Amino acid sequence: MTTLTTPSTSVSTLPGRHSPLIFDAAREIQRKGFLQFLHDEWQRHGDLFRVRIGPRDMILAIHPEHVYHINVGQRDRYDKRESYNIVRELLLGDGVLTATGDAWRRQRKLMSPFFTPRGVEQFMPIMIGDAQQFVARWQTKADRGETVEMLDEMMFVTASIILRSLFTTESDETLLELKDDVETMIQFVSTYQNSPFKLPMWVKVGRNGRYHRARRRVHAYIQSVIAQRRAMPVEHWPDDLLSKLMRARDEETGEAVSDALLRDESITMFFAGHETTARTLTFAWYALARHPEVATRLRAEIDAVPGDRPPTIEDLKRMPYTLQVIKETLRLYPAAPLYARDAVQPDVIGGWRIPAGATVILSPFLTHRHPDFWESPERFDPDRWAPEREAAQHPYAYHPFAAGQRICLGNTFSLFESHVLLAMLARRFTPMLVDAGHQPQLDMAGTLISRNGMAMRIVRRA
Repeated sequence: MTTLTTPSTSVSTLPGRHSPLIFDAAREIQRKGFLQFLHDEWQRHGDLFRVRIGPRDMILAIHPEHVYHINVGQRDRYDKRESYNIVRELLLGDGVLTATGDAWRRQRKLMSPFFTPRGVEQFMPIMIGDAQQFVARWQTKADRGETVEMLDEMMFVTASIILRSLFTTESDETLLELKDDVETMIQFVSTYQNSPFKLPMWVKVGRNGRYHRARRRVHAYIQSVIAQRRAMPVEHWPDDLLSKLMRARDEETGEAVSDALLRDESITMFFAGHETTARTLTFAWYALARHPEVATRLRAEIDAVPGDRPPTIEDLKRMPYTLQVIKETLRLYPAAPLYARDAVQPDVIGGWRIPAGATVILSPFLTHRHPDFWESPERFDPDRWAPEREAAQHPYAYHPFAAGQRICLGNTFSLFESHVLLAMLARRFTPMLVDAGHQPQLDMAGTLISRNGMAMRIVRRA
């Protein structure tokens, strides 16, 4: 790996992959997957390298000190600009995930109280209730010996939890329709963003047409909920995330959040609080199936603390190993394996001059595998997260939710939800891989995916 003391020089001379013809790299990426492609380039070129594929030019920054530099030390030199334009325009609008500058600071300050540990704990009854319903679903599947795609199962339960937390919706039919439409939008944007050949958005046929129809339905639903709330006395509003946001006022101006921004923040919270958690839990079940000794220890902890009853907040505090399993899953299988920062001012990283306008990619997926900071980095080992070992880690060698001021606002919600669901489901079930030797073909489509799926059987615990 390169060190951080490289003599100062221009980014144009950075080592890396330069493929002026997009087809030069496309076949390799298709064969390996984009993440393996970047992994191989990292091994070849070191901790700071450049990848240019056709017109797309990226700087990859892998070293934990780079993570600190970009997210904390020189954070004012970086923001979410051009790299997020497609997500901003087609999916999340001006929500807190894609907002920039002063608008982002105002929104972050407004929303942060909702996602403190105390704020998130309010939604534990929803998590418990949905988990109990999901237990009944899995009991039926176990009795029938059904094979499931685990990601679909986890998407089902996490979507229900976040939508009830957002909108206090009781109708399962409404939840399923809204879930399907938002997932259609997410899948379209992931494909569109990474495709070298794009139909113009005004061509509303095929996938474009499905996206536009889903978007109209999602926007119309959220607008109808907002209108219904506004027609009610404020004291009758349900105490969900939407109502909290509607009640919030900007400290400086006293202004309420606009309806357009309420819509954008609602979609952002669904995206951030649903898909990423579902992927984390999917890979947690995979890891438990491949490491029965870890699964045995985890279930012993669950049996000893809540046992057959739903866990309480105090119970979760007494189940550290269950949380360690989740943290280790996020290390090896971070739901957001890459994220971008756009240089808004010139900078120097590791001795290399970075021009304003450059796109810098940080990669939890690669940093979490850095052999200088992780012993046997490909080994699944929840004991890395025992308190004394965690305290000894480089603080920026682990950044599954990004880092610094722009760390994911929903990270506490995601960890809490994962803790609750894993505790309740692992108490009763032992999901098994259909193919005991299954190796997920990891890739990225907006979030981390397994190109060959995650087929599992739901088995009741003996």
